[in-house]
This record gives sequence, C-alpha cells and structure tokens, in this order.
Amino acid sequence: MVVHDLYFKRQKQLRGGYNDVYQYEELTNNLKVQIVHLWSETIGEDYSGGDWNPCSLNRGYLKTCYKTLCKELGVFKLNEDDSDNENYITYFESITNYFLTEDDVEKVLSVIELIAKTTITFAKEQRYKVEIDTEDTKNELNQRFREHGVGYQYENGQIVRVDSGFIHTEAVKPALQLLSNPMYKGAQEEFLKAHEHYRYQRYSEALIECLKAYESTLKIILDKNKWEYSSNATADELTGRVMQSGLVSDFWQQHFKSLKNTLTSGVPTARNKVAGHGVGNEVRDIPEYLVSYILHMTASTIVFLVKADEALG
Repeated sequence: MVVHDLYFKRQKQLRGGYNDVYQYEELTNNLKVQIVHLWSETIGEDYSGGDWNPCSLNRGYLKTCYKTLCKELGVFKLNEDDSDNENYITYFESITNYFLTEDDVEKVLSVIELIAKTTITFAKEQRYKVEIDTEDTKNELNQRFREHGVGYQYENGQIVRVDSGFIHTEAVKPALQLLSNPMYKGAQEEFLKAHEHYRYQRYSEALIECLKAYESTLKIILDKNKWEYSSNATADELTGRVMQSGLVSDFWQQHFKSLKNTLTSGVPTARNKVAGHGVGNEVRDIPEYLVSYILHMTASTIVFLVKADEALG
C-alpha cells in the first residue's frame, strides 16, 4: 500500500507535528458523557412547570447559555427539534444534545467553557441555596481531559491548550522528538508511560517511570560513547560518569557547577523519597503539581543530555 506525502502531512511536519503526549483533534463520546454527568451533578437540569410551578433556580442561567450559543453560532435553535415555545424547552437537555452531537472540537470546547463559567456564576450568586465546590468541579474537568489524553485544560475562565504552555512547548515536545530516534526507544516508552500514569492519577508510578526514562537516557549515551559504568549503577553514578566523560566541556564546567546536583537531586531524589520505597502502613499523598513538575524536569533534562551528546559530534 502506498503512503502518500500529502500537503497536510508536510505542513504538520513543518509545524513540529511529531507525537505529543496529548491530542487536540477529538473529544471522544465517553469523555463528552462524563462531562455531561459533571454538569448534571453541579449546575443540574432545569425545569419549567408552567404557571402552577416555579422554574428551577438554574433555569435562567442555562437559558442565558442557550441564547448565547445560538447567537454566537448564528442560529435560532441549537437543535432542529427544539420547541419554539420557551416554556417547553429544557435548556440543559437542549445544550447537552447539541454538545453530544457536534463534531467541531472548537465549538464543543466553547460549550464546555461557557457551562464552566455559568456554573461558577450560578454557584456564587445562589451560594445560600446551592452547594457547588467550583474548584473541585474544575479539577475534575481537567482530570477528565488528562485521562483521555486530550490536551486542553480549563484555567482562569478559559479553555487553553496544554501545548500553549512554555514548558510543554520547549521541553516535553522536544524531548519526545529527540526520543523518537530508535536508539532511544526504551527511554521513550518509559517517558510516555510516565505521562500515561500521570493522566490516570497514578502518581507514584509516574515518578518511577520518570526515573527509569532518565536512567535509560544516561545509559544509552554512555553506551554510545563507550564510556564504562557498573552494571548496577545508580542514577547518581550514571550522572557522574557522563559529566566526568566530557559531556559538558571544561570551559562550561564552572558555569554548570551545580548541574550535577540538579540532575541527581531532582528527578531521582523526588522519586526516591515519595515513590521508590515501600510505604508500609503510611499512605503517601503525592500532589499533582509535584508530579507535573517532575515530568517537566525529566523532559528538560533529557533534552539537555541528548543535545549535549549530539554536540560532541
């Protein structure tokens, strides 16, 4: 079968379209359904019982959402079967139906962003009548994105792409590009596993895979340059060996005098202290922000090591 080098593929390559740990083109139906469940548990479904029954507290907020979406999308109704009589529209149901059937990712994300903002407003203005933890709601939404490998997050009232962050763009993606070299296959698999564990909140396992990816990168560089090291070398010993073997020139040694400590006390120490040993009866709560930091540190370190090795010629 012929694989054609089409225009869109070349453009993707020019934009740096190598593999990322996240994708940005699709929200799966399972993810959409989980998000609808989250909406149901927070802002909830609305109702209008006619003249004999007052409207639900959330109805006005959801109506505003519905009207905003219609106006910005340039339509009179989100769905063809939506009633022309507002008394018979359940806005939550109509928005949900549109959300579940729309394939345009940017429009789908716009609905998520608008509902998130509306939920926060609803929780704030009706705080004496409803109880909604908006921080927990945001955290769950972002966790759903991560566990499905979708590269979006809700922060500061907006949906943002993960790869719009400086560290992700300058460290994680370049690390993946460098590790795509078959020589680094083992380290690449470990680095990707670390991100997979992170997405599913398996934080201890994520730290362990970070260390393995770091150690594998060191060993590959040492083997490539035929620099000897012991068979049971620790991360500290491996780091010492690449530094002693001229990975960084003598001219720059003074400027990088703290580099060895950073490399050996960063990824390995963080992993050893919170993930590398048996916990016994102690349950360790590893914070998400620590794991995120270690993931980025690992990526930055891998980029440094591989590029330093390439510079040796």
